[in-house]
Amino acid sequence: MNIYDFTVKDNKGNDVSLSEYKGKVLLVVNTATGCGFTPQYEGLQNMYAKYNEQGFEILDFPCNQFAMQAPGDDAKIDSFCTLRYNTTFPRFKKIKVNGSDADPLYDYLKEATNGKRIKWNFTKFLVDRDGNVVGRFAPSDKPEDIEASVEKLL
Repeated sequence: MNIYDFTVKDNKGNDVSLSEYKGKVLLVVNTATGCGFTPQYEGLQNMYAKYNEQGFEILDFPCNQFAMQAPGDDAKIDSFCTLRYNTTFPRFKKIKVNGSDADPLYDYLKEATNGKRIKWNFTKFLVDRDGNVVGRFAPSDKPEDIEASVEKLL
């Protein structure tokens, strides 16, 4: 099993098979619009602009589980990120990342790394071109801090 076996919902509610990202390096991030780490959107967008043409994608999954820091519906979240941080990477439907109603993708990502719960917003998972989870980064790890790991996979 790898990441390509999952289907998720985009921010308009449409099914998206992650197999559409085969052959790309992925950074999967649970985000929030009202968090102390929210400014990381700028670094994420910079990295996306720099490496997207080399086969790099960021998959943004808003999550309201941590101190209710992603309020609003999917359209409001998308508007905030687009207008405030000029993000252009794919954004998906708001999900839960922990607990019995966690999205199956996040259950897989946690199990593929250390099995531990997601501690906070902006936890990042790095996936290689073959769909294998090869890294997990803490919310405090800025996009700039993990850029070298992304470059190695490209």
